[in-house]
Amino acid sequence: MLEIRGLSKSFGRRKALQGIDLVAGPGELLAFLGPNGAGKTTFLKVVSTLLTPSSGSVRIEGFDVVEEPEEARRRIGCVFHDFMLYDDLTVGENLAFFGRLYDSHATEEHLDRELERVGLLHRKADRVSTLSRGMKQRLALARAMLNGPHLLLLDEPFTGLDEAAVDTLKATLRAFASSSGPVLLTTHDPRLAHGLASRMFIIVRGQVVREVRPDRTPVESFVQEYREQLGALP
Repeated sequence: MLEIRGLSKSFGRRKALQGIDLVAGPGELLAFLGPNGAGKTTFLKVVSTLLTPSSGSVRIEGFDVVEEPEEARRRIGCVFHDFMLYDDLTVGENLAFFGRLYDSHATEEHLDRELERVGLLHRKADRVSTLSRGMKQRLALARAMLNGPHLLLLDEPFTGLDEAAVDTLKATLRAFASSSGPVLLTTHDPRLAHGLASRMFIIVRGQVVREVRPDRTPVESFVQEYREQLGALP
C-alpha cells in the first residue's frame, strides 16, 4: 500500500532525508522517533505531497506522489501541528466545510459517524474555540478521515494531551490501522511508541539508523537504546 524507495530530501546543502526505504501495508502502525531536526516532519511532508523529494520515490497504492499527486492525496489523511480548524465555527460546521472542500459529498449522517468515531458527536453544536487541545486533535483527526483515506499521517499527535485523550487517540488509530490502512506517526516518547506501534524507526540526521519491532524488543531495552542514540549526538 505504501512503498518508499531511496527517499532523499535536501534543502540547499543540508540533507534532511537520506536514502529511506520502507514498505507498509494494512494493519500496520509505524512510529518514527528522533531528536528535533532529525527529519521526521520533513519525511511526513514528503509522503503527504507537501514537499517534493530530491530523489527516490514514494508510491501510495501504486500512485507516485510526484507524478500523480492528486491520486495520491485522495488516499491520504494528515494531522500536523496546525490543526487548521476555524474557532468561530462549530464542530459540525468545521467538518461540513472541509467535506465540501474535499468535494466528498458527505451526508449529515456520514459527518455524524466521523464525529462519533472520535467521541465528539455530543459537541457537534459547540464552537471550536471552546474545545480542549485534545478535542481539537480529535476533530482534526475526524477531518483527516473524512475522505476515507487508506493512509494516515500524524506529526506528534500526542503532544499536550492528558491521559484520557491519549487513550482515546490510541484506540482510534488502532481501529483505523486494522480497518483502513497503515498509520505513520512521529513522537518523542519511546514508551508510548513501544506500546502502540507494530514497528518503530529511529531517525538521526535524516537517516533511519534502527528499525525495532516491539514484540521482539523489551520496552526498557528500546528506551535505553533510544537514549543512547540521542546521547551520541554532538
